[in-house]
Amino acid sequence: MKLFGRPWRTTAGAIGLVAGLANTAAADDIVWARYGDIDSLDPHRATSTLSLQVWSLMYDTLLATDADGLPVPHIAKSWQSNAEGTEYTFSLEEGVMCHDGTPLDANDVKYTIDAAFSETTPSVTKGSWGPISGVEVLDPLTVKLTLETPFVALIPFLADSFSSIICDSNAGSDGFGTNSAIGSGPWKLVSWTRGDRIVLEKNADYKNFGKLAENPGAPYEDGLIIAVVPEPQARLAALKTGEVHIAEPPFDDVPMIQDEGDLSIIVAENTGQNVFWEFAVHRPPFNDVRARLAVAHATDAATAISLIYGDLSIPENCPVSRGVFGNDQDFCAQYRPAYDPEKAKELLGELGYSMDNPLETALLVWTGGNRQKLGEVFQAQLAEVGIKASIEIMDIGSLNARVRQENENTEGTTGSMDMMTWSWYDPDILHALWHTPGAYRGYTSPELDAMLAETRVLTDSEARKAKVQEVFKYLLENAIHVPLYTPGWEWVFAVRPEVEGFFVAPFVYPNFSDVKLGG
Repeated sequence: MKLFGRPWRTTAGAIGLVAGLANTAAADDIVWARYGDIDSLDPHRATSTLSLQVWSLMYDTLLATDADGLPVPHIAKSWQSNAEGTEYTFSLEEGVMCHDGTPLDANDVKYTIDAAFSETTPSVTKGSWGPISGVEVLDPLTVKLTLETPFVALIPFLADSFSSIICDSNAGSDGFGTNSAIGSGPWKLVSWTRGDRIVLEKNADYKNFGKLAENPGAPYEDGLIIAVVPEPQARLAALKTGEVHIAEPPFDDVPMIQDEGDLSIIVAENTGQNVFWEFAVHRPPFNDVRARLAVAHATDAATAISLIYGDLSIPENCPVSRGVFGNDQDFCAQYRPAYDPEKAKELLGELGYSMDNPLETALLVWTGGNRQKLGEVFQAQLAEVGIKASIEIMDIGSLNARVRQENENTEGTTGSMDMMTWSWYDPDILHALWHTPGAYRGYTSPELDAMLAETRVLTDSEARKAKVQEVFKYLLENAIHVPLYTPGWEWVFAVRPEVEGFFVAPFVYPNFSDVKLGG
């Protein structure tokens, strides 16, 4: 891939697009602009969707996801388990090459899983790998995983980018995760300038065995540049000038863009995303369930998202998104606290709060889309019942760190709550969030731990569904995880007319292997 010295345009509409860059993309490079950056090139070190999307381009996984979001063979062409569900043996495809020219084999799979379970630097999603107690290389193309107990979420997890196979040639690399990364995916790393751009070039040796793409081999275009462009109007200006091929448009401008017809609008489906309230429960006021319930009863999510997003997002009653195992809107509606301002005032009154003595809390919201505007609508709804919420806007990495900090703070009486988003393909996400110690060190309990543990070992589908919904009921009745909506707007892509073949796979994975840049 070539980069040459034509400077990026800095028209009034696109100021800040790629500030500080001296070069731009070659004619055969795809340019994708996003509102934020990845956290790390290392799949063991982050949880954001922005990071996952890039990993899916650079790394392979043992399994892939089909159009319905179900796991299918990929690098592992087949697998089998013992009757107890405690041993899984995977047979790997031949001819898979790492970006440094070495073959990807069972040793790379072992290296990846061993790193996930490192005693000193375990994966941040270690719990989602399940109770793996051993990884054995039977031969270069066969690897066996041994589990302490059955874990039914293992197979779908191995189709997700959290389980990206890291080539063992990364071992000993001081720069791995920050300025180097060797995978076997369709795109390989050229450079990452934090907060600015990621430059990728096509992997000429790539073979696609199971990922959703018609292209069986290397991407059609030579390069892919992922630019960080926080300002929505700058992204739109760059789309219109042709500096950028694909980008998240300003939400408010989507109807206009559709009417003009110059750019195509693609809305991701089956995102697996769930936006919800969570609370700092280890200090007042949200250590009392009545305070949490008051927030839930004061929140009219349906009106708020209709006002801000129209029909691109839908209210959510369950702690996991539509399309994820166990989601049943009618079931969850029985237990999710309904919008009831008078009930909220009643609960606040029991705690000594009133319109003249409001409950005070920070309301943490992350950047992107129209989240700040949505936060302001929720802020106004809370104020109507006597909750004074101070909005704080930050990037998702800062939000994740701040939420954990707030949970670890047991002092003071000013509350903290946040509007969190997680995307996952299985209800096992609830284990990651709420089983002790929890992803953010938030609410946990022995009773909830026991239920969550059962959701991982029940192999009968109906029995597992019943236990998953028992977890839903507990989370909803105790206002631990208060669902708000399933976003569609967050992953709206505006695409220039010369771009052919772009689509978004389930769980918000953009596919660039099929992309061709026409005249």
